[in-house]
Amino acid sequence: MADVVMPQMGESIVEGTITKWLKGPGDKVERDEVLFEISTDKVDSEVPSPDSGVLEAIFFPEGETVEINTVVAVIGDGSKLGKHASPTAAQAAPAPAAPPAAAPEPAPPPKEAEPTPAAAPEPSPSDNGKRIHSSPLVRRIAKEKGIDLAKLGKGTGAGGRITKKDILGYIESQERAAAGGLPATAFPPAPEARFGDFDVEPLSAMRLSIAEHMVRTKRTSPHVSTVHAVDCTNIAQLRNAAKDKFLEQNGTKLTFLPFFLQAAASALKAYPTVNASLDGKQLIKHNDVNIAIAVALDWGLIVPVIRKADELSLLGLQRAVNDLAARARSKALKPDEISQGTFSVSNYGSYNSLLATPAINQPQVAILGIGSVTKTPVVINDAIAIRSMAYLTLSFDHRVLDGAIADLFLEHIREVVEGWSTPVL
Repeated sequence: MADVVMPQMGESIVEGTITKWLKGPGDKVERDEVLFEISTDKVDSEVPSPDSGVLEAIFFPEGETVEINTVVAVIGDGSKLGKHASPTAAQAAPAPAAPPAAAPEPAPPPKEAEPTPAAAPEPSPSDNGKRIHSSPLVRRIAKEKGIDLAKLGKGTGAGGRITKKDILGYIESQERAAAGGLPATAFPPAPEARFGDFDVEPLSAMRLSIAEHMVRTKRTSPHVSTVHAVDCTNIAQLRNAAKDKFLEQNGTKLTFLPFFLQAAASALKAYPTVNASLDGKQLIKHNDVNIAIAVALDWGLIVPVIRKADELSLLGLQRAVNDLAARARSKALKPDEISQGTFSVSNYGSYNSLLATPAINQPQVAILGIGSVTKTPVVINDAIAIRSMAYLTLSFDHRVLDGAIADLFLEHIREVVEGWSTPVL
């Protein structure tokens, strides 16, 4: 028999939400076969079976948030199918010994202790001595923000448990009150949207996270965007001449993206204020160049990180992009691989978009958008020529960066791309 536990997907991850069971009680499973899917604060992942056998019991349904290392299911030989109790249920008290002859009617045996949710966290004490049920993540957020959980009252979780959604909603309401009651929620009610013939579809855990993040970044940073046109004819010709041999030698296609990534890494070294994060009133200038790449998924968006991108060759960057994108789409990324980015890139040009103004990935201070490389008539020395052009957009936090630095940053990228001299092979 093997216990299936909620895995720890990173040092900062303390709980995960079961989004989908791919097997049900009574189903046969093979070792390493995907058993269920989870969503954490940082990433969606597939959890493989730890052993082969029969799934005998599932202790938590889809949608339930469970702490790490909690037993969520049991795999056995099928002989105990449907006979498992909650893994944390208190053991029944032993039956009393048989009474002696002519003894008075014995008292009934003690009742079995009420089972409690698996791996339920120790509740936090409040000021009035009552116990407040919450997860370690909620208690950590409360400690960081200086919040007394007693002020939240009863939570929306099982048994009045205070959930992450509860405490984030409370923080948001306090921020909204401090801002004079301005709306700040990512999900304002809109009953007027319900008319005619319609279907209702709940947002996925990833979509909810994206929505909250986007509202937070727009509320936090005063976004300004600047756009520069870049002549990509040089790298287009180099790529066309080398792409077949590049594929043959390296087993991977050569795209335009690693050219832009290498140019961006150079620009981040030249203008370190762009390679920064804002923590309160302090600017954190990062010495490492960790570029986060937006990857579009069928069910949402995720931004894995290429660490120390400035140290990678063109081939190294292409391989890193391909690897992260492939594992993002197969839900095989680890939380640590989508954290600690210092700058982000959105390559919407791969979907033929010419121009966009991407949202800053908090707490970073800027994001680069790359438009499609297209052949365009341009004026060169008072003559019209056909060139491979692309529009680059830098969305930046105006609290930290001004237009001059943003434009110099993009000009650096333009100069690197247009004057490309590094061999492709």
